[in-house]
Amino acid sequence: MKDLTLRQQEILGFIQLHQRTRGYWPSIRDIQNHFKFASTNAVMGHLRALETKGAISRVPGQARAFRVTHDGGDTMPNDAFDVVDIPVYGNIAAGYPDGVEPGGEIGRLQIDAQTAGIRRSRRAFALKVRGDSMIDAGIHEGDVVIFEHAQAKDGDIVAALIDGETTLKRFMQKPGRHPFLKAENTRYPNLHPVAELVIQGVAKAVVRSL
Repeated sequence: MKDLTLRQQEILGFIQLHQRTRGYWPSIRDIQNHFKFASTNAVMGHLRALETKGAISRVPGQARAFRVTHDGGDTMPNDAFDVVDIPVYGNIAAGYPDGVEPGGEIGRLQIDAQTAGIRRSRRAFALKVRGDSMIDAGIHEGDVVIFEHAQAKDGDIVAALIDGETTLKRFMQKPGRHPFLKAENTRYPNLHPVAELVIQGVAKAVVRSL
């Protein structure tokens, strides 16, 4: 194992202590919060460096899960880190809907499945927020929202295609009523479809660059 920097030693020590005291690895978000990193991507950079230096390794048969390579014989759980690589498909309007649908892939986002709250059995994608109609739900312009292809339930925040235009809103469907989209900003009205409302993805997590 190559020499680790002080910060890499601190991160490795935090992972080992967390596993020994709690019985499982910390999530990437836990590491981010503990060390006050600006983003989860910063955590992934340190994990890749630890892997390169031989301090952690991939779990056999699980290409995106990690374990500590040298940990005094302790056995790491196979679900230590389950890192997913998610495509980012451009912007989504968080304001009045517009005719711009998510385009081609503009980047990739790496995050652990526990932090994102997603399942590998469902396809996930991410979109960058443009607008402030969801600000009261804690979603700001410039945030990246991770979506999962899933059946929307009443109250879910969704990427939706309403009458041919895309938007980020809260999906509302009460018994006996037609579904509609609700903004989380009093400056914006509710949106009721005239002809079509298609849910493109259900929001699972928000990633913010500080």
